Amino acid sequence: MTDTSYMQIALTEARAAAAKGEVPIGAVVVFENEVVARAGNATISTCDPTAHAEIVAMRAVAHALGNYRLLGCTLYVTVEPCAMCAGAMIQARISRLVYGCDDAKAGAVRSCFSVFEHPALNHRVEASGGVLAAESVEILQSFFAARR
Repeated sequence: MTDTSYMQIALTEARAAAAKGEVPIGAVVVFENEVVARAGNATISTCDPTAHAEIVAMRAVAHALGNYRLLGCTLYVTVEPCAMCAGAMIQARISRLVYGCDDAKAGAVRSCFSVFEHPALNHRVEASGGVLAAESVEILQSFFAARR
């Protein structure tokens, strides 16, 4: 599968989150070319401000692999991660991040911050954005337009 294929799965998770009334962000974690976890935002349904799609998916992968270190894993997410999620990726030792659209208000990879680039860090996450960005933006815009 390709980055686009995995991002399609993340978009499916984003749509499922929207259907539950959650902000439509989806994430998928892949290890050795296998989808190990997939999740959507769950902050509202769980009353947990840390239940962003990325965090929920990383928790599931850590349990599935029996290790809190996620070396060799690639995380796909529909929107540029926030500072909390980027920090968790560093702590988990995620090897690679692929995301959809930029987040001008909270993005911590390149939009507002460049968390992965801090020189004091002992782990580097390879990051690339823009994969199916238009689709990611459309899901978010539709979700928020329906609530206005």
